[in-house]
Amino acid sequence: MPSPRTYPGVYIEEVPSGVRTLTGVATSITAFVGRAWRGPTNEPITIFSFTDYGRAFGGLWRDSTMSYAVQQFFANGGAQAVIVRVATRSVGNVASAASIDLGGGNVLAAANVGTWGRNLVVTVDHHTKDENEPTPDANLFNLSILDSPDLNADVAGRGGSSARETFLNVSRDSASPRFVTKVLEQQSNLVRVTSVGGARPLPASVQADITTGSDGGEIGTTEVIDPPNDTAKTGMYALLDTDLFNLLCIPPYTPTTADNGIAQTWSPAALFCKERRAFLLVDAPNNWAVADAVAGISGFSAIERTHAAIYFPRLRMSDPLQENKLEDFAPCGVVAGIMSRTDAERGVWKAPAGIEANLQGVLGLSINGLAANLTDQENGLLNPLGINCLRNLPTIGHVVWGARTLAGANALASQWKYVPVRRLALFIEETLFRGTQWVVFEPNDEPLWAQIRLNLGAFMQSLFINGAFQGSTPREAYFVKCSRETTTQTDIDNGIVNIEVGFAPLKPAEFVVIKIQQIALQAQA
Repeated sequence: MPSPRTYPGVYIEEVPSGVRTLTGVATSITAFVGRAWRGPTNEPITIFSFTDYGRAFGGLWRDSTMSYAVQQFFANGGAQAVIVRVATRSVGNVASAASIDLGGGNVLAAANVGTWGRNLVVTVDHHTKDENEPTPDANLFNLSILDSPDLNADVAGRGGSSARETFLNVSRDSASPRFVTKVLEQQSNLVRVTSVGGARPLPASVQADITTGSDGGEIGTTEVIDPPNDTAKTGMYALLDTDLFNLLCIPPYTPTTADNGIAQTWSPAALFCKERRAFLLVDAPNNWAVADAVAGISGFSAIERTHAAIYFPRLRMSDPLQENKLEDFAPCGVVAGIMSRTDAERGVWKAPAGIEANLQGVLGLSINGLAANLTDQENGLLNPLGINCLRNLPTIGHVVWGARTLAGANALASQWKYVPVRRLALFIEETLFRGTQWVVFEPNDEPLWAQIRLNLGAFMQSLFINGAFQGSTPREAYFVKCSRETTTQTDIDNGIVNIEVGFAPLKPAEFVVIKIQQIALQAQA
């Protein structure tokens, strides 16, 4: 409101400009759902490097395809990931936490399920802050917890490093601000209190009971896509608790099996991605040959094709846990890393394919378990069906050589044929969804519509300047409409404002045709 005019002179007033800058959302935050050596289950944890993954989830583990996929993601240019660890919960095969009995009814348990907890050693001492006083508090004690992977010789096939936590002056008294149960719950990554005994534990070092703690068995669709009830955010649906993810990777449930039920995962996973404005990366089964791929792609007709892409074949890479022996790996982690790298270097509108999309750390390709490479003719069979091929090209090396969605088969004639078109649309949708929240409850008339056109138009113009759209002028490249043309009086009466945004996406140059002809010199007259 203007300040009251009470005296002759000059008055300064700040007038709102109406400009609300829209900042583009991230485009390549990748969510991984799978088995891990350790870490919280059914809880999305954000990490920024494979070192972060090692601290939270224990690093590489031979039984965890996800651990390798995450490593390959960061090795190929990935920058941010969200990890959801799942573990078996079926009767008779439930993953459980290791137990540490400190005596006197004082029992601790590993902070999360798995055999990793058998490596824990807990040391108790009574050198508390008041030990030299005439009447020291009999409830106080100190805890030191050591996690040493070298202690448990029967656990193999994983990497990791030691960790130690120390908690001074914790108390058995539930009324104390240092109540041991609350302190460990809030501050420890290693242990939780199972029960508090009738007296404080005696000074000693106690190793976890190696008969407790189980990794459970091989995970399946029950752990990934079947929540135990309608409200439980478990498995893939734990991602409902994360603000944003753009790509979803669900690596094969086991390193060796061809399917193991994962085919049942793709349809709900793709639908989930559609709801969250994300994109699913599908790994072709490891027993596919070219003929199997041609026949098997029809099996994906039931999934939300426009929000998913499939990559074939498998990758041959060295396994650090097996003295760098070559093993076959699903490509989703590598491809997600390449998408992240391409987004950072060129933009989400650039197809994550071509000679720049080189597969870091890949030493070969595997078809149906055998070292092989696709020919141009085989690529020509698969590409029109919407199967993105991974190739080894002379001089160039191993690259992604396809950029189609699962709706990219020529027969489908979908407007969402190409991966960069779909991902650019998702980026714009998510940015506009977040960037127009201020509009809610504003007066629904021309001043508001003008502000909307100004702010959304500025965002679309920035994308045009950066080369995200076709067209040589903004008019050819995009439009933003919000006026009486889009919002009628009936809409206004119903509290609705309609905004229309259109853009002309860039399509990748899949086929480069060079025409050559001979010319004859004309004789001089």
